[in-house]
Amino acid sequence: MCASVAGAISCTPVKRGEYAAGSATVFCDDGFKNILDEEIEVFEYTYPEASIIPFYVSEGDAIDTLMADGTQAIITTRELTKDQIEYMKAKYKRVVRQNCIAVDAVALITNKANPVGALSMQEVENILNGKITRWNQLAGSDTTAIKLVFDNAESSTVSYLKEKFLPEGKKISETTNSFAQKNNAEVFDIVKTDPDALGVISVSWLGDDLSVAKNVPMDKRMEDYQNQNDTIASTLTSEVNIIKISNPTESNDFSVVAYKPYQAYIYSGEYPLVRKVYMISTASNSTVLHSFYVFMTGFVGQKIISKTGILPYHMNPRVVELI
Repeated sequence: MCASVAGAISCTPVKRGEYAAGSATVFCDDGFKNILDEEIEVFEYTYPEASIIPFYVSEGDAIDTLMADGTQAIITTRELTKDQIEYMKAKYKRVVRQNCIAVDAVALITNKANPVGALSMQEVENILNGKITRWNQLAGSDTTAIKLVFDNAESSTVSYLKEKFLPEGKKISETTNSFAQKNNAEVFDIVKTDPDALGVISVSWLGDDLSVAKNVPMDKRMEDYQNQNDTIASTLTSEVNIIKISNPTESNDFSVVAYKPYQAYIYSGEYPLVRKVYMISTASNSTVLHSFYVFMTGFVGQKIISKTGILPYHMNPRVVELI
Protein backbone atom coordinates (compact mmCIF):
# COMPACT_ATOMS: atom_id res chain seq x y z
CA MET A 1 0.00 0.00 0.00
CA CYS A 2 1.33 3.44 -0.79
CA ALA A 3 0.09 6.94 -0.27
CA SER A 4 -0.37 9.42 -3.07
CA VAL A 5 -1.80 12.83 -3.68
CA ALA A 6 -4.59 13.88 -5.96
CA GLY A 7 -5.47 17.46 -6.67
CA ALA A 8 -7.24 20.05 -8.68
CA ILE A 9 -4.99 22.79 -9.99
CA SER A 10 -6.15 26.23 -11.02
CA CYS A 11 -4.32 28.25 -13.61
CA THR A 12 -4.48 30.58 -16.56
CA PRO A 13 -3.55 28.61 -19.72
CA VAL A 14 -1.10 29.97 -22.26
CA LYS A 15 -2.99 31.30 -25.28
CA ARG A 16 -1.92 30.62 -28.82
CA GLY A 17 -0.45 33.64 -30.52
CA GLU A 18 2.68 35.53 -31.47
CA TYR A 19 4.21 35.19 -27.99
CA ALA A 20 4.20 31.40 -28.24
CA ALA A 21 6.63 31.60 -31.16
CA GLY A 22 10.41 31.96 -31.09
CA SER A 23 13.28 30.37 -29.18
CA ALA A 24 14.84 30.85 -25.75
CA THR A 25 17.12 29.13 -23.24
CA VAL A 26 16.50 27.82 -19.73
CA PHE A 27 19.35 26.94 -17.35
CA CYS A 28 18.38 24.25 -14.87
CA ASP A 29 19.93 22.27 -12.03
CA ASP A 30 20.46 18.69 -13.24
CA GLY A 31 18.29 17.35 -10.43
CA PHE A 32 15.21 18.58 -12.30
CA LYS A 33 16.17 17.41 -15.81
CA ASN A 34 13.36 14.84 -16.02
CA ILE A 35 10.81 17.52 -15.22
CA LEU A 36 12.09 20.13 -17.64
CA ASP A 37 12.56 17.71 -20.54
CA GLU A 38 8.89 16.70 -20.41
CA GLU A 39 7.68 20.28 -19.84
CA ILE A 40 9.55 21.41 -22.96
CA GLU A 41 8.34 18.50 -25.08
CA VAL A 42 4.70 19.15 -24.20
CA PHE A 43 5.00 22.93 -24.58
CA GLU A 44 6.63 22.63 -28.01
CA TYR A 45 3.97 20.09 -29.08
CA THR A 46 1.28 22.56 -28.04
CA TYR A 47 3.05 25.52 -29.66
CA PRO A 48 4.95 24.20 -32.73
CA GLU A 49 6.62 27.54 -33.45
CA ALA A 50 8.20 27.63 -30.00
CA SER A 51 11.66 26.27 -29.15
CA ILE A 52 12.98 26.05 -25.58
CA ILE A 53 16.65 25.05 -25.32
CA PRO A 54 17.66 23.60 -21.92
CA PHE A 55 21.13 23.68 -20.34
CA TYR A 56 21.67 21.37 -17.36
CA VAL A 57 24.27 22.87 -15.04
CA SER A 58 24.96 23.30 -11.33
CA GLU A 59 22.64 25.59 -9.42
CA GLY A 60 25.47 28.09 -8.91
CA ASP A 61 26.16 28.23 -12.65
CA ALA A 62 22.47 28.72 -13.40
CA ILE A 63 22.23 31.71 -11.07
CA ASP A 64 25.52 33.17 -12.33
CA THR A 65 24.31 32.90 -15.94
CA LEU A 66 21.06 34.69 -15.11
CA MET A 67 22.92 37.42 -13.23
CA ALA A 68 25.18 37.95 -16.27
CA ASP A 69 22.07 38.18 -18.50
CA GLY A 70 23.23 35.05 -20.35
CA THR A 71 19.74 33.57 -20.01
CA GLN A 72 16.37 34.90 -18.92
CA ALA A 73 15.09 31.83 -17.09
CA ILE A 74 16.48 29.37 -14.54
CA ILE A 75 15.14 26.58 -12.31
CA THR A 76 16.72 26.40 -8.86
CA THR A 77 15.96 25.62 -5.22
CA ARG A 78 16.54 29.15 -4.00
CA GLU A 79 15.11 32.55 -4.82
CA LEU A 80 17.21 35.53 -5.79
CA THR A 81 18.04 37.89 -2.95
CA LYS A 82 16.70 41.43 -2.78
CA ASP A 83 20.15 42.72 -3.75
CA GLN A 84 20.29 40.41 -6.78
CA ILE A 85 16.85 41.55 -7.91
CA GLU A 86 17.86 45.19 -7.60
CA TYR A 87 21.09 44.51 -9.50
CA MET A 88 19.19 42.97 -12.43
CA LYS A 89 16.88 45.97 -12.54
CA ALA A 90 19.70 48.53 -12.40
CA LYS A 91 22.19 46.72 -14.66
CA TYR A 92 19.95 45.20 -17.34
CA LYS A 93 16.53 46.81 -16.78
CA ARG A 94 15.16 43.35 -16.06
CA VAL A 95 12.07 42.68 -13.95
CA VAL A 96 12.53 39.48 -11.95
CA ARG A 97 9.61 37.06 -11.57
CA GLN A 98 9.99 34.20 -9.09
CA ASN A 99 7.44 31.45 -8.69
CA CYS A 100 7.59 28.28 -6.62
CA ILE A 101 6.66 25.47 -9.00
CA ALA A 102 7.21 22.38 -6.84
CA VAL A 103 8.27 20.91 -3.52
CA ASP A 104 11.08 18.41 -4.07
CA ALA A 105 12.36 15.69 -1.77
CA VAL A 106 15.99 14.71 -1.42
CA ALA A 107 16.04 10.91 -1.44
CA LEU A 108 18.64 8.50 -0.10
CA ILE A 109 18.93 5.27 -2.10
CA THR A 110 20.81 1.99 -1.71
CA ASN A 111 21.43 -1.15 -3.71
CA LYS A 112 18.73 -3.85 -3.57
CA ALA A 113 21.16 -6.12 -1.68
CA ASN A 114 21.73 -3.59 1.12
CA PRO A 115 19.83 -4.45 4.36
CA VAL A 116 19.46 -0.85 5.58
CA GLY A 117 15.88 0.22 4.98
CA ALA A 118 15.43 3.24 7.25
CA LEU A 119 17.43 6.02 8.83
CA SER A 120 16.67 8.73 11.36
CA MET A 121 17.58 12.34 10.71
CA GLN A 122 20.21 11.99 13.44
CA GLU A 123 21.77 9.04 11.61
CA VAL A 124 21.80 11.00 8.36
CA GLU A 125 23.55 13.84 10.19
CA ASN A 126 26.08 11.41 11.71
CA ILE A 127 26.86 9.94 8.29
CA LEU A 128 27.43 13.37 6.78
CA ASN A 129 29.60 14.46 9.71
CA GLY A 130 31.74 11.32 9.62
CA LYS A 131 30.49 9.82 12.90
CA ILE A 132 28.94 6.84 11.11
CA THR A 133 31.30 5.50 8.46
CA ARG A 134 30.53 1.77 8.09
CA TRP A 135 27.36 -0.12 7.24
CA ASN A 136 27.45 -2.34 10.34
CA GLN A 137 26.92 0.78 12.45
CA LEU A 138 23.43 0.89 10.93
CA ALA A 139 22.41 -2.72 10.24
CA GLY A 140 23.86 -6.15 9.53
CA SER A 141 27.47 -7.25 9.87
CA ASP A 142 29.04 -5.65 6.81
CA THR A 143 32.05 -3.62 8.00
CA THR A 144 32.60 -2.08 4.56
CA ALA A 145 32.86 1.71 4.43
CA ILE A 146 29.79 3.64 3.34
CA LYS A 147 30.36 5.17 -0.10
CA LEU A 148 28.35 8.39 -0.28
CA VAL A 149 27.54 9.10 -3.93
CA PHE A 150 26.05 12.38 -5.10
CA ASP A 151 25.86 14.48 -8.24
CA ASN A 152 28.34 17.30 -8.89
CA ALA A 153 29.79 19.17 -5.92
CA GLU A 154 28.04 22.46 -6.82
CA SER A 155 24.55 20.99 -7.18
CA SER A 156 21.50 22.12 -5.25
CA THR A 157 21.31 18.71 -3.54
CA VAL A 158 24.82 19.02 -2.11
CA SER A 159 24.15 22.62 -1.02
CA TYR A 160 20.96 21.51 0.72
CA LEU A 161 22.72 18.77 2.71
CA LYS A 162 25.61 21.06 3.70
CA GLU A 163 23.28 23.79 4.94
CA LYS A 164 21.05 21.35 6.83
CA PHE A 165 23.60 19.06 8.45
CA LEU A 166 27.16 20.43 8.38
CA PRO A 167 28.83 23.24 10.33
CA GLU A 168 29.28 26.40 8.29
CA GLY A 169 32.27 26.18 5.96
CA LYS A 170 32.51 22.39 6.06
CA LYS A 171 32.37 20.33 2.86
CA ILE A 172 30.85 16.86 2.52
CA SER A 173 34.07 15.65 0.91
CA GLU A 174 35.95 16.57 4.12
CA THR A 175 33.77 14.50 6.44
CA THR A 176 32.71 11.46 4.38
CA ASN A 177 33.97 8.77 2.03
CA SER A 178 32.23 10.50 -0.85
CA PHE A 179 32.27 10.44 -4.63
CA ALA A 180 30.91 13.19 -6.88
CA GLN A 181 29.38 12.19 -10.21
CA LYS A 182 28.46 14.24 -13.28
CA ASN A 183 24.71 14.02 -12.77
CA ASN A 184 21.82 12.25 -11.05
CA ALA A 185 21.66 9.54 -13.73
CA GLU A 186 25.19 8.41 -12.84
CA VAL A 187 24.30 8.33 -9.13
CA PHE A 188 21.35 6.07 -9.90
CA ASP A 189 23.44 3.74 -12.08
CA ILE A 190 26.20 3.37 -9.46
CA VAL A 191 23.74 2.52 -6.68
CA LYS A 192 22.13 -0.16 -8.87
CA THR A 193 25.46 -1.99 -9.12
CA ASP A 194 27.31 -1.21 -5.85
CA PRO A 195 25.96 -2.68 -2.56
CA ASP A 196 28.13 -0.28 -0.53
CA ALA A 197 26.87 2.92 -2.15
CA LEU A 198 24.51 5.37 -0.48
CA GLY A 199 23.14 7.64 -3.18
CA VAL A 200 21.77 11.14 -2.74
CA ILE A 201 19.32 12.10 -5.47
CA SER A 202 16.23 14.19 -6.24
CA VAL A 203 13.09 12.10 -5.91
CA SER A 204 12.05 13.34 -9.38
CA TRP A 205 14.52 10.76 -10.74
CA LEU A 206 12.73 7.94 -8.93
CA GLY A 207 9.13 8.32 -10.09
CA ASP A 208 7.87 5.60 -12.45
CA ASP A 209 4.81 7.48 -13.75
CA LEU A 210 6.71 9.86 -16.03
CA SER A 211 8.79 7.02 -17.49
CA VAL A 212 5.56 5.20 -18.34
CA ALA A 213 4.04 8.38 -19.78
CA LYS A 214 6.94 8.84 -22.19
CA ASN A 215 6.00 5.55 -23.90
CA VAL A 216 2.55 6.93 -24.70
CA PRO A 217 1.93 8.94 -27.92
CA MET A 218 1.92 12.69 -27.30
CA ASP A 219 -1.75 13.20 -28.21
CA LYS A 220 -2.74 10.63 -25.57
CA ARG A 221 -0.37 12.18 -23.02
CA MET A 222 -2.01 15.55 -23.64
CA GLU A 223 -5.44 14.07 -22.89
CA ASP A 224 -4.10 12.84 -19.56
CA TYR A 225 -2.34 16.11 -18.70
CA GLN A 226 -5.51 18.09 -19.42
CA ASN A 227 -7.78 15.79 -17.39
CA GLN A 228 -8.78 17.75 -14.29
CA ASN A 229 -10.77 14.96 -12.63
CA ASP A 230 -8.37 12.03 -12.40
CA THR A 231 -6.43 10.78 -9.42
CA ILE A 232 -2.73 11.63 -9.44
CA ALA A 233 -0.89 8.57 -8.15
CA SER A 234 2.88 8.51 -8.46
CA THR A 235 4.75 5.29 -7.79
CA LEU A 236 8.46 5.10 -7.09
CA THR A 237 10.98 2.89 -8.82
CA SER A 238 11.74 -0.61 -7.55
CA GLU A 239 15.22 -0.76 -9.15
CA VAL A 240 16.86 0.54 -5.95
CA ASN A 241 15.94 0.70 -2.28
CA ILE A 242 14.52 4.07 -1.29
CA ILE A 243 15.41 4.75 2.33
CA LYS A 244 12.65 5.64 4.77
CA ILE A 245 13.49 8.64 6.99
CA SER A 246 12.22 9.31 10.52
CA ASN A 247 12.44 12.59 12.38
CA PRO A 248 11.59 12.19 16.08
CA THR A 249 10.87 15.64 17.49
CA GLU A 250 8.79 17.15 20.26
CA SER A 251 6.21 18.31 17.70
CA ASN A 252 5.45 14.70 16.64
CA ASP A 253 5.79 13.17 20.15
CA PHE A 254 9.22 11.82 19.18
CA SER A 255 7.68 9.38 16.72
CA VAL A 256 10.17 6.91 15.21
CA VAL A 257 7.89 6.13 12.26
CA ALA A 258 9.91 6.48 9.06
CA TYR A 259 8.52 7.61 5.70
CA LYS A 260 9.45 7.27 2.05
CA PRO A 261 9.29 10.41 -0.11
CA TYR A 262 5.80 9.83 -1.51
CA GLN A 263 3.90 12.96 -2.49
CA ALA A 264 1.49 12.61 0.43
CA TYR A 265 4.34 12.58 2.95
CA ILE A 266 6.11 15.46 1.22
CA TYR A 267 2.89 17.46 1.50
CA SER A 268 2.24 16.53 5.13
CA GLY A 269 5.83 17.22 6.17
CA GLU A 270 6.25 13.70 7.55
CA TYR A 271 9.08 13.09 5.08
CA PRO A 272 11.64 15.59 6.38
CA LEU A 273 14.15 16.12 3.54
CA VAL A 274 12.27 18.60 1.37
CA ARG A 275 12.98 21.90 -0.40
CA LYS A 276 11.11 24.23 -2.73
CA VAL A 277 11.84 24.51 -6.45
CA TYR A 278 11.58 27.89 -8.17
CA MET A 279 11.36 29.07 -11.73
CA ILE A 280 12.94 32.51 -12.04
CA SER A 281 12.40 34.59 -15.16
CA THR A 282 13.52 38.02 -16.34
CA ALA A 283 11.73 37.72 -19.69
CA SER A 284 9.23 40.38 -20.70
CA ASN A 285 5.57 39.60 -21.33
CA SER A 286 5.93 39.72 -25.10
CA THR A 287 8.26 36.71 -25.37
CA VAL A 288 8.01 32.98 -25.85
CA LEU A 289 9.91 32.51 -22.60
CA HIS A 290 7.25 34.30 -20.60
CA SER A 291 4.65 32.05 -22.22
CA PHE A 292 6.70 29.04 -21.08
CA TYR A 293 6.92 30.51 -17.57
CA VAL A 294 3.11 30.80 -17.49
CA PHE A 295 2.81 27.25 -18.85
CA MET A 296 5.08 25.81 -16.14
CA THR A 297 2.93 27.33 -13.40
CA GLY A 298 -0.36 26.46 -15.10
CA PHE A 299 -2.49 23.31 -14.94
CA VAL A 300 -0.71 21.19 -17.54
CA GLY A 301 2.75 22.24 -16.35
CA GLN A 302 1.85 21.33 -12.78
CA LYS A 303 0.27 18.03 -13.85
CA ILE A 304 3.55 17.07 -15.53
CA ILE A 305 5.40 17.76 -12.27
CA SER A 306 2.99 15.49 -10.42
CA LYS A 307 4.07 12.60 -12.68
CA THR A 308 7.70 12.89 -11.52
CA GLY A 309 7.01 11.98 -7.90
CA ILE A 310 7.57 15.42 -6.40
CA LEU A 311 4.77 17.71 -5.30
CA PRO A 312 3.36 20.40 -7.60
CA TYR A 313 3.17 23.68 -5.70
CA HIS A 314 0.01 25.10 -7.31
CA MET A 315 -2.55 22.54 -6.28
CA ASN A 316 -5.17 21.79 -3.65
CA PRO A 317 -4.10 18.28 -2.61
CA ARG A 318 -6.06 15.52 -0.97
CA VAL A 319 -4.39 12.39 0.35
CA VAL A 320 -5.63 9.02 -0.87
CA GLU A 321 -4.56 5.48 -0.08
CA LEU A 322 -3.87 3.12 -2.96
CA ILE A 323 -3.81 -0.65 -2.54
